[in-house]
Amino acid sequence: LKWVGGSGGYLSLLDQTLLPARVKYLRIRELSVVIDAIRRLAVRGAPAIGIAAAYGVCIGLQDVAQDGDEVFFAKLDEVSDYLAGSRPTAVNLFWSLERMSARAEELAARKLAPRDLLKALLQEALEIHEEDRSLCRAIGEHGGRLLRSGWSVLTHCNAGSLATGGMGTALAVIYCAVQGGKKIRVYADETRPLLQGARLTSWELNEAGIEVTVACDN
Repeated sequence: LKWVGGSGGYLSLLDQTLLPARVKYLRIRELSVVIDAIRRLAVRGAPAIGIAAAYGVCIGLQDVAQDGDEVFFAKLDEVSDYLAGSRPTAVNLFWSLERMSARAEELAARKLAPRDLLKALLQEALEIHEEDRSLCRAIGEHGGRLLRSGWSVLTHCNAGSLATGGMGTALAVIYCAVQGGKKIRVYADETRPLLQGARLTSWELNEAGIEVTVACDN
């Protein structure tokens, strides 16, 4: 997922429900579509959901960027409440919304115009995304040193770039090991009932040129 353009831009999101048969990117400009994407697992994985929610806040505020402060902050509360209801069990979702709200409160003291508040909140969302990208890389670099060339690794579910803002968490370890010249083979179990391993992990690894075998886990 990524943000395209400035404060009036949109969220570009790979629809994971269509993988591996079809690769389709959604261009999301409406809050309702962000919420739908989270609910139906078009975006999934705790870090990715948190990032999508941060961008969702910006999308939800675009139509009040020219209004007054009271309207802007009332809309912020409304947007946050709607997003919070999209996945009640997602910890990163609530963390991200709380961080965006805290940043808005901090900016309120500066008496910025709503359009400038929106720009600042977009910058916060971009920083949330970049921080996750950096964390993923750090996990991969540290963990990659623990793997030896020639090893086979068994994975469950999907913890790669599809689930995060960067190269993944568990899969980042594999990616960094391979980038370091190690030969790693992956066995990805299906992960029923939604088949995140069979549909997503195997697709990711194939795209990266890493040998992967899907294992039946029923």
